[in-house]
This record gives sequence, structure tokens and C-alpha cells, in this order.
Amino acid sequence: MATSGLTGLGTRKKTRSLPIIPIFSWLLILMAIGLFALQLVNFSQQNNQLAGDVTVGGVDVGGLSPDEARTRWEQAYAQPIVLWYNDSPILLDPAAVGFRTNQESMLAAARSASQNESTFWSRFAAFLTGRITAQTIDVNLSAGYQERLLQDFLADVAARYDRSPGEAQFDLDTLSIRPGAVGYALDVERAIPLIDAALKDPTERQVVLPLKGTNGGRPDISALRDLIVAYLDSEGFVYDGQNSVASVYIMDLETGAEVNLLSDVAVSAASTVKISILLDYFRNLLFAPSDDEAFLMAQSLLCSNNSSSNLIMQLIGNNDLFTGIADVTTNMQYVGARNSYISAPLYLGGDQVLGSIAAPLTSPNASFRTGADPYNQTTTEDLGSMLGMIYDCAMYGSGLMTAYRDGEYTQQECRQMLNLMSANDLGRLLQAGIPAGVPIAHKNGWLEDVHGDAGIVFAPNGRNYIVAAFVWENGEFFSFERAWPLIEGISRAAWNYFVPEQPLIAARTDIPEQAVACDAFSPPYGEVDLDNINSWRDSGASISWPPL
Repeated sequence: MATSGLTGLGTRKKTRSLPIIPIFSWLLILMAIGLFALQLVNFSQQNNQLAGDVTVGGVDVGGLSPDEARTRWEQAYAQPIVLWYNDSPILLDPAAVGFRTNQESMLAAARSASQNESTFWSRFAAFLTGRITAQTIDVNLSAGYQERLLQDFLADVAARYDRSPGEAQFDLDTLSIRPGAVGYALDVERAIPLIDAALKDPTERQVVLPLKGTNGGRPDISALRDLIVAYLDSEGFVYDGQNSVASVYIMDLETGAEVNLLSDVAVSAASTVKISILLDYFRNLLFAPSDDEAFLMAQSLLCSNNSSSNLIMQLIGNNDLFTGIADVTTNMQYVGARNSYISAPLYLGGDQVLGSIAAPLTSPNASFRTGADPYNQTTTEDLGSMLGMIYDCAMYGSGLMTAYRDGEYTQQECRQMLNLMSANDLGRLLQAGIPAGVPIAHKNGWLEDVHGDAGIVFAPNGRNYIVAAFVWENGEFFSFERAWPLIEGISRAAWNYFVPEQPLIAARTDIPEQAVACDAFSPPYGEVDLDNINSWRDSGASISWPPL
């Protein structure tokens, strides 16, 4: 009986508790994996979209579909370019110059950048955290346009907006020229790269067009011609009349620009032919000039001594005067003075040497007759041509040295010719139209009905120029009181054109009434230094050639 009770007390039912924490942990892990997989699927589903850190040609297309990206950059590059011409805006439609982007090439590059495996997980991490990666990927712009269309567009802009300079105005009271207003023109060459850059920039779509000023500060040399014509008219001298002629040749030795006012009309050369005689004498010299030869040149050119000039031509002809005359003429013609010649000895009064050679064929302006000396004539254009040949030889080793390539002329000889002519200090004609002390290498000549002078002015601003002027009047006597001021006015007008910063606004009052006699400026025998023509003077005055 006792056994039965113990058995009942010892019987119990066993129970087990659930593993809640491990289960919960696994659930969280599964949920995380599922969420990760879901986000990964979502991210992968966006594979057709571009990465959020991609730009194309500077345009942000991150996160857009290819079509959306294409639309965005096309809109950016389709915006017009604003071109500023001074204060005027001009719109340039990119399509007008054929601007096109290479869509397929840029889209492929953008996709490639978006799908780059090396950035997949970093971009996925940014996707999960909502962060934007610090490094963006920029696909370069691939585009083009038709340069010819752009040039045509700019040509049209230039035609509509360019402004020519205002016409120069002259003042007869001062014989000076006032420049017109400065013009301006589109600098197409500089504008093209600026517009090219703007077409290929999605944000900077404005260009200030580069302009270049057109010459308003330096009037065209035609203004000088107009001034000279007006000046002669104001003086009552008809430059193109039947009974009066003014022949003027001016050349800008910097630019080559010329004034030709009946410069091809034949006139009596008078003593200006001695430039040609000097030119040919130097060509025939085999050695440096002796004292006798140098003095002979000075007498011929500075004192206009006809006997010395004839003797030089006789020496050129190996003691045959007419052979020498022919040689001088041949040399004139060879260096370009095609309407100039001498065919007889220069006048010696009672000791005149008679005879002549045949004159060469010439073709001066046949519309004007000045009764030119049939044995000795020239044109201002020819005189200017010869002076130009000497100048180029002296300054640049060209000119005469180029015309004669066998050493007939040297640069030193050309400088000696200019040095000698610079001593022609008679104080009137061309010299009276420039300030005192300005170097001018020139030779004058006159007869009863014609007066002239031709030379090279060495301006202090470096704008050296040639000027040759003759005035002729048909009548019993054309006085120097009437003729010389006309040439001096022409010279002053030329000076004011080339050296406007130091104008002669009034005729000089310090000039002599008549030409200074040559014994005041021609060196005596034994003291003719062709390299320093004024060294004989007590002052030791000299001019460095070429003048600095």
C-alpha cells in the first residue's frame, strides 16, 4: 500500500522552451539579406540609366535615361551664342553654322562610364546611403560645325557693322591735315577661335567680338595730294593748265605710298640732272675718290658748276665727253628713269661745247607740254625713282646694289652720295618747307620758265620721304619770287603730313631772300670728306649717315 503512494508523488511531465533569440537573429539576418537583395535588384534595374556622377560635355546627365540625357545636352548646346559688336548684341544660332553633336559616340561613352565595374560597388554603396560620390566622370564633347558657314556669317556681320574711318580734313591756313574719325572692323581671324570655344561651352555662350581700328590716326596719302592741289589753287596757280603746270612726286619710304600729281610730265631737268651725273660717276669709279674727284663732285652738285659737271662726264667717257653723256643717259634709263636723259653738254656760255647725241625714245605724259629742254629733260617721278634707288642702297644694301650686282656700287658710296647732297644748304625751295636743321639730301635746278627741287627728307620720327616738285609757267619770265614759295608750300604740306607731331603751321620767316651762295656750304679743295661733308666747318658739324 505504501508503494502505491510513492509512485503517484514521483510522476512529472517534461516541457521544452523555444529558442527565441536565435530565431529572432536569423529573422533579422534574413530580412537584411532580403532587403539587400531587393535594393540590389532595384539598383540593377536602374542599369539603363546613367550614373548619378556622369556629365557629358559639361552637362550634368547623372541619373537620366539615355533619351533624357541626350535631350538635356542638346538643349544646352542649342542655346544661341550672343556676339557683342561694340554695344550691339548679335545672336548666332548654332544650327546656322551646322553645329551638331556626335550623340551616339557621347552616349556610348557615358554608358561605358556608368557601367564601369570598378565603380559598381562604390556607386551601389552611395545608392544605399543616399550619398553622391565625390568624383564625377565627365565625357568630353564630341561635336563639329561648318567653318565656311561661320566665316560667311562673320562676313555678313562685318558688312553690316564695320565702319570706315572718317575722311581726313585739311587746313589751307596751316597746310596741315586733320585725321578723320577712327574706323573699326571685325577681326575675323581672332573672332573664329573665340566663337568656336563658345559653341563648345554649355554655359559661357557670349563672345565680345575683337575689333581692329582702321587708319584714322594716319590719313591716307591721297589727302596730301588733295591738300597740295587746293594749296596751288589758293595761290592762283593752275597746276594742270595750258600755260602752267605743277609736277609733284612724293613717296613714303616707310610704306611705299605715293603722290603722283602730273609726275610723268616732261620738264627741263636744269641742274637736277647732276644727280644722274653723280650717280654714273660713282658707278665708274674703281677706287675711293681722290681729293680732285671729291672736289669735282662737290663743285658739280653743290655749286651747280656746269664746267665741273661736263668734266665729270668727260672722265666717265674716258676723255670723250659725248661718250660720257651717253653713259649717263644709259645709266638713268637702266635704273628706271625712263623719261629722263641728257644728250648734249651743259651750257657754258661763250665756251659752249657744241654737238649732241641722239636722244632715247621716251613716253612722258603727252597731254601737257612745258617746252622741256630737248637736250636735258626729266620727270619728277624719274627723279624720285633715282633717289629711291640711292636711299635703298644706303639704308638696306639694295636699290642700286641690286640693280648692279657686280660691285659697281657699294653701300658706303650710296651714303657718300646722300652725304654730299645733304650739304646743299641754299636755304630755299624744299629746304625752306621743313624746320631748320632737319637733314635733306637734295638737288635743285631752275631756268627762266621752270623751277624745281628733288630730295629725301630724313624726318625725326623716322618717316623718311622723297619729294620732287617742279613748277612751270609759260611766259617771258617766271620769277623765283613767284615760283619758290609754291615749292616751299608743297614741301611744308608734305612735312606736316609725315611729321604731324611737329608741324610748320606757318611759313618760315628765317629763310634768306635769295639762295645762299655755294661758297658758304661747299667744302674747299682738299677738305671734301664724303663721309662727313661738314667736317671742314669750324664747328665740326656733321651728320651720321644714315641719320639716326
